[in-house]
Amino acid sequence: MGVDLGDLAVKNTISLSSLSGRVVAVDAFNIIYQFLASIRQEDGTPLSDFKGNVTAHLSGLFYRNAKLLDAGLKPVYVFDGKAHPLKQKVQSERKAIKKQAEQKWKEALEQEKYADARKFAQATSKLTPLMVKESMQLLESMGIPVVQAPSDGEAQAAMMVQQGIAHATASQDYDALMFGSPVLVRNLSITGRRKVPRQNRYMLVEPEMIDLKETLSSLQIDRTALIFIGMLSGTDFNEGIHRVGPKTALKIVREHKTLDAILAYVKEKYDYQFEVDAEEVFHLFLNPPYKPVEDLEFGQLDEDAISKLLVEEHDFSEDRIVKIIRDLQKRTKERAAQSKLDNWF
Repeated sequence: MGVDLGDLAVKNTISLSSLSGRVVAVDAFNIIYQFLASIRQEDGTPLSDFKGNVTAHLSGLFYRNAKLLDAGLKPVYVFDGKAHPLKQKVQSERKAIKKQAEQKWKEALEQEKYADARKFAQATSKLTPLMVKESMQLLESMGIPVVQAPSDGEAQAAMMVQQGIAHATASQDYDALMFGSPVLVRNLSITGRRKVPRQNRYMLVEPEMIDLKETLSSLQIDRTALIFIGMLSGTDFNEGIHRVGPKTALKIVREHKTLDAILAYVKEKYDYQFEVDAEEVFHLFLNPPYKPVEDLEFGQLDEDAISKLLVEEHDFSEDRIVKIIRDLQKRTKERAAQSKLDNWF
C-alpha cells in the first residue's frame, strides 16, 4: 500500500516521450497488482482465458509495455524478494482484507449491484507464483530486463536510480522517495482517459514526475525527516499514529529533529509507542537490502516466445498480438536508423 505523501510531494506533469531513451526501474508487483485490479469485466470477474486462468497481468504487461517501448522508454522490471519480517504483519492484514472483500463481492453479485461488485472485486487481487513466473517470461520475451530484488522491489529500484543505473523509479506508491530514489514517476501504467470511480465522468491521467530534491526543498526538510513523516503516518513496516497524516507529521518533524525527540513527543502527546523497533524501521528506509546490478541487457522482441505464451497458452488474439509485435519491430528499426543519422551529423 505504501505511504501516501501525495499532499506533500511536488508533482510535475510529463509526457512519455520525455522519457525516451531513459532507463526506468519499474516496481513490478506494484504495477502488476494495478493490472489485476483494473482489467476486469463489469461484474468484477478478472480477465481470464477459456480455461479460466487469470490473464489480466499478461494483458496489462504486454499492451502497456508495447506503448512504453514504442515511446522509446527502456523499462526494467524489479520483482520483490522475501518480505522483511516487519512487513509480514501488513501482509497478513491484507489477506484478511481480501477475504472480507471477496465476501462483499459475492453479496453484491447476488443483489445484482454490479458497480459495487466490481469495486469490491478490485480489492481481491492475488498474485500467484505462476503469475509471477509468466510475467517474467513475457517481459524477457519482449526484451525487457528483469531484476530479482533480495527483499523490497521498490527499495531495489530506488537504489538503482541512486547509483545511476536507472533514471527513475516507476511506482504508484511514494515509498521510493523514502528509500531515496532521486526521481519517481507515477501513472506510467494508467496513462490515458480513465473513468472516475462511481461517477459518470472521465478524466485524463498523465504521467507525473517527482524530483526528491525539489520536494524536500519545498518542505524545508531533509530525507531523514521524510522517513520520519512516513513512520508517523504508517508504513509497510509499522502502523503509525491513528489520525496523524503526512501534514501533521510534517509539523512534528519540523519541531523535533531527531528520532529520540520524536519518540518522546508522540509518547507524551498521543500516548503512543511504536509497536516495532522504530530505529530498525528507520534504517530499513535509509539503507535497504540491495543487490548490486552491474549491467542491464535489453534484448529484442521474440515473436515466437510471445505468441506461444499469449496466443497458444492463453487464447490472446493472434492477429492483434502479431500486429503489435511487427509494428514495434518496425518502429525500433526506424528509431535505430534515425539515431545513426543523428550521430552522423
